[in-house]
Amino acid sequence: MKKDIISKEIIQAITEDIALYLLKLPITDCEFVQQELHRIELRDADTVVRCKIKDQESLLHIEIQNDNQPQMQYRMLRYRMDIQMTYPKLPIHQYLIYIGKAKLRMKNQINQHTEDTKLEYHYKIIDMHDIDCETLLNLDTPDALVLSILCDFKGRDEREVLSYIVQRLNHLTGEDEAGLGRYMLMLEKLSENRHLEQTLKEVENMLRDFPIEKFPSYMIGVERGIEKGRQEGRQEGRQEGRQEGQYKTAVKAMKNWNLTVEQAAEQLDVPLEGLKAYIMQNS
Repeated sequence: MKKDIISKEIIQAITEDIALYLLKLPITDCEFVQQELHRIELRDADTVVRCKIKDQESLLHIEIQNDNQPQMQYRMLRYRMDIQMTYPKLPIHQYLIYIGKAKLRMKNQINQHTEDTKLEYHYKIIDMHDIDCETLLNLDTPDALVLSILCDFKGRDEREVLSYIVQRLNHLTGEDEAGLGRYMLMLEKLSENRHLEQTLKEVENMLRDFPIEKFPSYMIGVERGIEKGRQEGRQEGRQEGRQEGQYKTAVKAMKNWNLTVEQAAEQLDVPLEGLKAYIMQNS
């Protein structure tokens, strides 16, 4: 997960939704504990949280897997041992959510017996092939719609499903732009697990009626472009005169990021009336 862009609040929201809608496990009071588990090789989408499950303080470990790993049961056992050694008194709930296209072939248990040793271990696998996305789509809540991207589309056209999800999110969040941005960040992150990030970007671009400036990916690009623009403006300012160089950079930002003259002046910290005059002189 791109932690410089995706906040812990977003990761927590995804975790809580997965627990509620997919694991049927309502959780509260979540606290992330990855930093305390130094040896665990968790990928970005995977999560270990300390939380309350049915009012009992517990640990929840969720793995999202998009391919079959032949030794996944041993990997999950290693994760469990690291967690258990760090929190020996807390019960652990372990789940693997399989979202791959191939049929599930991973084992979810270990049974090894010899004359003097015995090893028995088990964890729960949720196969998303068994969950029709229609089930979550029909709930028609923003959280369920976001999670539906992990489900089996059952032959439905990917663009049509993603288009429906985005449009419903836009409708359900109404005027709550911050809420829409939060759900779109979740959707864009989860799309990576299904290798749908490029398709989702194409859908975003196709929805001309959707206010594109609300998409987090767009705003992130704007912010990066503005920062680059500031640097270019300072450089051009030294070469051409500071004010004129900044005006030129502001005009570039307006064209590249579809900003209004007011937005460009505010973001690049240049005088609004001066920018308007520069545009008039050079139009």
